[in-house]
Amino acid sequence: MIDVSNTSFNPSNFILVGIPGLEASHIWISIPLCLFYLIAVLGNCAILLIIKTEPSLHTPMYYFLSMLAVNDVGMSLTTLPTMLSVFWFNSTILDFDACLTQMFFLHSFSFMESSILFAMAFDRFIAICNPLRYATILTNPVIAKIGVAIVIKGISVVIPVVFLLKRLPFCKTNLLSHSFCFHPDMLKLVCADTKINNIYGLFVVVATAGVDSVCIALSYVRILMTVLRIASWEGRLKAFNTCVSHICAVLIFYIPMIGLSVVHRFGRNAPPALYTLMGNVYLLITPVLNPIIYSVKTKQIQRAVLRILCARRRQTSPRQAL
Repeated sequence: MIDVSNTSFNPSNFILVGIPGLEASHIWISIPLCLFYLIAVLGNCAILLIIKTEPSLHTPMYYFLSMLAVNDVGMSLTTLPTMLSVFWFNSTILDFDACLTQMFFLHSFSFMESSILFAMAFDRFIAICNPLRYATILTNPVIAKIGVAIVIKGISVVIPVVFLLKRLPFCKTNLLSHSFCFHPDMLKLVCADTKINNIYGLFVVVATAGVDSVCIALSYVRILMTVLRIASWEGRLKAFNTCVSHICAVLIFYIPMIGLSVVHRFGRNAPPALYTLMGNVYLLITPVLNPIIYSVKTKQIQRAVLRILCARRRQTSPRQAL
């Protein structure tokens, strides 16, 4: 007899899954998922509109926040089509090349998000530890170069991942654990030696999210040392309060990412629903919460929103009077 479990093949497509065991309820489950995606896209677009229309927000801190918002919109739109097709239409089959393309954009946006968070930590470091040189260090050309470097870095490190995975044969099945294409999930189905893929994957994670997280931590160590040297308690609180939103953004990005990676590497016997839950948390929590956090914790954005609303009321009032 032929051992089917070890028979290799080159799949023309992958099969995505929703929530195992709850297929009959996918329509109802899709309602909160769609709501989360709507909040993510509209919330981040609102942040971009506010920053664009409010001249007082044309500063380095908010330019980096704009990059974060654009990245979050891109990450949401990358997985939205397959998520909706699975939960709405039970369309679970995705072409192999389309799956690789989605994986490429998903991981590129993820690594770019890590780099943007590092750039925002650098911005807070300069603003608090070297405020007199803040305007001369973070000029508009420098910020533009940082943005281009983040995009090039995020794309270039993921391109080899696609080609390294595409060359390998698959075995057992083409059934994935999520309603989107995730590299560790696809790599588990490979029926060949994945040593090179694992080594390069580890290098990419260390060189991007690993280095970024260490640099963010070191930045906040220096920031904390500087804040503690401020004489007044009010001054310390005011200085550190400018970092609260960014700290929250860092935590809601790295914690789900680490959790999903741990589940895929060490949770071989974990229930399928856990993979789905961790995957959805990884995809949605960051784009959904980032605009909420910055809107709640940043007074400049709150004031800008109030100005825009008041301006629109003034424009509509004369029309109603006529």
